[in-house]
Amino acid sequence: MEDEMFEQLMYVLNQLVAWIAAGAMVFGGVVPYIPQYRDIRRTQNAEGFSTYVCLVLLVANILRILFRFGRYFETPLLWQSIVMIATMLIMLNLCTNVRVATELQTKRRSFTATDSKDEEIKVPKKFFLDFDWSHFWSWSRFVDYLQCVVAFTLLAAYVTYLLLDSSVFVESLGFLAVFTEAMLGTPQLYCNYQNKSTEGMSIKMVMMWTSGDTFKTGYFLLTEAPVQFWTCGLLQVGVDIAILFQVYYYSRYPQKPVSHTVSHTTSTKAL
Repeated sequence: MEDEMFEQLMYVLNQLVAWIAAGAMVFGGVVPYIPQYRDIRRTQNAEGFSTYVCLVLLVANILRILFRFGRYFETPLLWQSIVMIATMLIMLNLCTNVRVATELQTKRRSFTATDSKDEEIKVPKKFFLDFDWSHFWSWSRFVDYLQCVVAFTLLAAYVTYLLLDSSVFVESLGFLAVFTEAMLGTPQLYCNYQNKSTEGMSIKMVMMWTSGDTFKTGYFLLTEAPVQFWTCGLLQVGVDIAILFQVYYYSRYPQKPVSHTVSHTTSTKAL
């Protein structure tokens, strides 16, 4: 009797742990972007966050969803991709609105400085349907990003439909999805290098990236996952560590003067 009750208790505990793990898998990936979203919204400054991070995650998760048509994987991973796509679109919407508003304010200040108040203030518009690659992923409207994402999804889905019977294509699609996600931090790393600063970037976000990627890579190694999984996981951890080193280096050896506004923002973060 006691053995049966113990077995039932263990079964309930296992189910509870499984549900918690599934929930963490679905929503854990978007948690690092909450502090970054709040920082951008509070400061109305998106300069420190690279929108190419959104591009990388959108491509990776769209490819992962298509990969599921060729090789089945757990449903929580599917929902993780759906939730991540929605989160990246929300981040893009915020960053686009903030960037456009900043450009408009800059134009107004320049017109005021030159006493050209009677002239109409115009900010150059950049549209996806212009097909100007020099403006790729820096468009003026959120709808242009949506158009790009939909176009990529339809094209990738059509190619997948044609080659779904090819095991080589399916395996390559899965590897491409994992490898693209492994390059997640690269746009932020390059953005910090270009700015010679990590101001505006949420350090909490990068810390969460690092802890999550370390846990994920350890899981791949312990469960003897395919080599591409833990190799890409190690690459992700390496990029995360490089970004954290940038935080240390640029704070210890500032490469550009810090404005009064930025200093106030940084002090607020520290509090």
